[in-house]
Amino acid sequence: MSKPINEFRRPVSVDFAPRGSACEWCGKPAERQLTAIGGRYHNESGVFCRECGEKFSQAVANALHTAVVPEAEVC
Repeated sequence: MSKPINEFRRPVSVDFAPRGSACEWCGKPAERQLTAIGGRYHNESGVFCRECGEKFSQAVANALHTAVVPEAEVC
């Protein structure tokens, strides 16, 4: 399976989080607004602290590398 190509060859777009935002996963102050590019999570986004943002980015990258295996036909 080939990885979707974007202008920066990254699976996640990174922007600054709006001032005063809280991380969607843990509630700490958010530093980044991340948007998935391509794959199963395409266009899913949120604001995250540094730690949770790294976990989100890794989850998106892992999803892009996971091959879809068709289920065997049951007779």
